[in-house]
Amino acid sequence: MPGLAQSVERVPHSRIRELAEIAMSMDGVLRLYFGESNLPTPGYIKQAAIRALAEGYTFYTENAGLPSLRRAIAAHYRRLQDVPLDSESEIVITASGVQALNVGIRTVLDPGDEALILTPAWPNGSSIVAMCNAVPVEIPHPLCGSRYRIDFGALEARVTPRTRLLLYTSPSNPLGWVATEAEQQQLLDFCRRHGLWLMADEVYDRLFYSGARLGDPVPSILRKATREDAVMVVHSFSKSYCMTGWRVGWLVARRDVARKATQLNEFIISHAPSFAQRAGETALTQGEEELVRMLARLKENRDLCVAALNAMPGVTVPVPDGAFYLFPKIDGLDDSFEFCRRLLVETKVGLAPGVAFGAGGEGSVRICYAAEKSILEPALERLANFLRG
Repeated sequence: MPGLAQSVERVPHSRIRELAEIAMSMDGVLRLYFGESNLPTPGYIKQAAIRALAEGYTFYTENAGLPSLRRAIAAHYRRLQDVPLDSESEIVITASGVQALNVGIRTVLDPGDEALILTPAWPNGSSIVAMCNAVPVEIPHPLCGSRYRIDFGALEARVTPRTRLLLYTSPSNPLGWVATEAEQQQLLDFCRRHGLWLMADEVYDRLFYSGARLGDPVPSILRKATREDAVMVVHSFSKSYCMTGWRVGWLVARRDVARKATQLNEFIISHAPSFAQRAGETALTQGEEELVRMLARLKENRDLCVAALNAMPGVTVPVPDGAFYLFPKIDGLDDSFEFCRRLLVETKVGLAPGVAFGAGGEGSVRICYAAEKSILEPALERLANFLRG
């Protein structure tokens, strides 16, 4: 009997989803395992989608996405990052950030190629590499004092003639780590020196707490790259605008990659939903006040959670500069999935196991602090009691 393709057999089941499926069969769970806010999409975005439907945005669009949305994204980069982009040739709208990862990775990897991936990280990058019949090579971030860093020595040691791509996430899911400008330059120089593609997942760039003022984005790698560099940036509307269910993202890339990614869109999803693209335009042009309010709330939540975790014996938690996650290490923890399963069953607190995020993740758990305090506070109290036994 014919079997499944080896490439899909190598793709592991998401340990986050595995735990979530247990939680979804239970009542009263305090859900902190998924990476999303429990706030609904703001009303001004929903109203924009309703207007778009009324105006007839229910038909096919260009594979690269609506020209008006691509122009809005180009203006967004000009305003926030001082980066000029050609909306026609360097921006591709995708049906989610993960699809931007998908088409970007597929444009540059052949079967047997290798991709260096800085971990712990959202597992979708490694899985997409495996789906391309390529090999993900995970390089853990070491925790040095109170900050995660990049192990450039390990990167150098793992480069082979088959290495084609380096993928990193800043701000990081799950660490909340943010690459410094010096680290960005080192990554870019490393890839130039070895002839590699550099892919930056910048989905959380607006969720940043260490800028000159709240709302300033994390500086993009595009500030340092030339338009001819082998650099791609993945982005999404999901996190900054509470649009996880809308499935709209984008890829910024060199013209040849953007052109090929546009063609791949046709064979994967054709294009992102037309009315959702129009809603994305409104998010970019009208969303700043709402975004800053959300950031202030997230920063309060972060500080609340850090204080509570620091009071728990055997728990170490670096203070994150971005995103909306904490990744506390727990002394003696060697099976984070079983820990999270027991925590869920016994206390109805749902966290994500560190092992789900690849090399360097075991021994930790991920807490999404984008929930309301009415969820966070009892969840932290139950976690503290569970750790005390």
